Amino acid sequence: MSRTSNRADGDIVRDFLSVADLLEEPQLAQLYAYLAREGEVTVQDVMDDLELAQGTAYSYVNRLVDAGVVDVTDDEQPRRYAARPIDLTVTTAAGDREYTITPALIDAVGRRKTNADIDTYIDRHGVAGLATALTYAVARERGEVTHRLMAEDLDISPLAAEMILQALRPVVHEHYDIDEAGASLDEVNVGDGDTVDDS
Repeated sequence: MSRTSNRADGDIVRDFLSVADLLEEPQLAQLYAYLAREGEVTVQDVMDDLELAQGTAYSYVNRLVDAGVVDVTDDEQPRRYAARPIDLTVTTAAGDREYTITPALIDAVGRRKTNADIDTYIDRHGVAGLATALTYAVARERGEVTHRLMAEDLDISPLAAEMILQALRPVVHEHYDIDEAGASLDEVNVGDGDTVDDS
């Protein structure tokens, strides 16, 4: 679902609104990320793997199909579904930052309900902030930055930076080809002035 200039404006707006729904509802984001990761699946697969009730699974899958981010790949029973690729670049309201909505970002948002660090980070910095943190998480896993550099760049505490980097690590390893690397939270040398509160 990469957006280019040859698309009609109405299509781009519709697609943006569809992606916005994913970012607002962690359950839908989690389902989209699952479909993107697994390829073609049935609703029974969704029920089994995500432990959803039948009615909920059908409702969520149908919402994603209606939104245009999931396709029916086989009309034979049982129907099979697959996620459409998403690569949508958004500019913040102030026009000072640009970020790209990808399956990895949607996956991170989908983990909000089960990961308190991601939830807190989104509450404090929004989805745009999470997108920025995800960029740092990828760079961190590649050995290009540290949590302290991220903290300095984003004006947050080193502990807050390390916590979100650790929370995003599974997302990075699921969506990017990266060798195992990076420090665990236990290995981080936190100074006396470091606090969790970065507000």
